[in-house]
Amino acid sequence: MAKMTQNKVKAWITATRLHTLPVSVAGVLAAMALSCLSPHCRFVPGVLCLLFAILCQIASNFANEYFDFKDGLDRPGRDGHRRGVTEGDITPRAMLVATIAVLVIACIVGLLLIRWGGYWLIAIGVTVVIGALAYSTGPYPLSRHGLGELAVIIFFGVVPINTTYFLMTSCMPDVNVVATSVAVGLMGANVLIVNNYRDIDDDRAVGKRTLAVIFGHTAIESVYLFSGFIAVALMLPLWASLPLAAWAIPVVYLAIHTTLYFQIIQRRGKALNPFLGMTAAAMLFYVLLLLIVAFVM
Repeated sequence: MAKMTQNKVKAWITATRLHTLPVSVAGVLAAMALSCLSPHCRFVPGVLCLLFAILCQIASNFANEYFDFKDGLDRPGRDGHRRGVTEGDITPRAMLVATIAVLVIACIVGLLLIRWGGYWLIAIGVTVVIGALAYSTGPYPLSRHGLGELAVIIFFGVVPINTTYFLMTSCMPDVNVVATSVAVGLMGANVLIVNNYRDIDDDRAVGKRTLAVIFGHTAIESVYLFSGFIAVALMLPLWASLPLAAWAIPVVYLAIHTTLYFQIIQRRGKALNPFLGMTAAAMLFYVLLLLIVAFVM
């Protein structure tokens, strides 16, 4: 009984896809860093935004697992990380209930932010919830029509960074904030690119048209590489406003990013699984160092 319970817990932890959660965390931390550079900075709404972002990503991950199973897009023994519903570790009903429950909790957290942002935040929250579901289901699932990466840029970069910055500072986002939001979104999209690069053969077999399936291995490899460099380029004006020593951060990030690229293009299938977490970790490392620099200034 104890072993069965342990396996169930492990299955649910796997379903949250912890290795990808740095994507949602990095967006809010980037907004916190930019807010620290502002004369007015409130951390409570930032913490609530962080919690909201994590919950929404977990709900999106749960929904993706449920709807991909329901629509026959997953198969047992796939190259990717184990899918609890497909493998029989978690019932489809339990996954659907968990998806709804996490979304409800996220909405409650989001409502708390009205105190700092006003009722217009409800529209933002509804849009994010719809986006979390539209990634995997609906009349035109984004992940199945080559729009997954764009969704990541919008919902893990542009929306959280600009919204969190406004809530923490009561100031409209400036050019640096907007540029950073796109940059972090591109870094987050790279995590999905590795995922879809690994799954090209499986996705093609079931008719799932990701960018990797549409353009193939070579093209998507280039997208991964250049996304990292474009992300850093977008933030050059911000780095130029910081102490010279801070320039070491983008340089180190690009070194890590390029190293990962050369490792990724030499691998296929299950051998790529660790590189999802490594790509997400590099993104989080970059943003954390930015936060530290901004906080000590």
